[in-house]
Amino acid sequence: MALLKAFLFVLVAEMGDKTQLLAMACASKYKLKQVIAGIFAATVVLNGLAVLIGTYLGNYIRFDYVQFVAAFMFIGFGLWSLKPEEEEEEIPEGEACSVKNENKLGPIITVGTTFFLAELGDKTQIMTLTFAAQAKAPILVLIGATLGMMVADTLGIVGGALISKYLPETYVKLGAAFIFIIFGITTLYGVVPSSYITITNQIIFYVVLAILIYFIGFNKKSRK
Repeated sequence: MALLKAFLFVLVAEMGDKTQLLAMACASKYKLKQVIAGIFAATVVLNGLAVLIGTYLGNYIRFDYVQFVAAFMFIGFGLWSLKPEEEEEEIPEGEACSVKNENKLGPIITVGTTFFLAELGDKTQIMTLTFAAQAKAPILVLIGATLGMMVADTLGIVGGALISKYLPETYVKLGAAFIFIIFGITTLYGVVPSSYITITNQIIFYVVLAILIYFIGFNKKSRK
């Protein structure tokens, strides 16, 4: 279950993310097998770090607290997914897949280093950390998260242009945001004591959530 959950949620989170575009840019410069090898190496290191930290937190913090924090983290992932593209995209197109001395380092290390720096601290790494703290199955989470990222980025390399032609990126982001927020809310209902789930508290929660969704994802002023 931990493997499947990590795979599916990381896959959804990575769809339409800036690193998927980075993978496409690298594929236009290097051979496909070199790009995939570089991304795989970076993904294993990134997810390995996240799993180590998440496992440590899961062992030393009460599970109820982990679940409570995880619920808000997933809602945060959903809101993060709503951010307009211009706020997320920080990698200049001409420099998307280049580091200093790339000829000396080789294509695989070049791609891996670039991908590692772009993905470090991103929502998918934080999500992997959260799953590791929740599931107490670090190897399964590592495998699931790595597979999820690899599938998403391979789709970005191979079928990015085709997907964007038939499925606008806006819909991908909205779908991802919806999944994360719903999962966060259901997790919250499972961990919060029933005495706190009053009508008043629920109204306040959903009003605040609606306001955040509006200002982060749909308010035109916030996009400028």
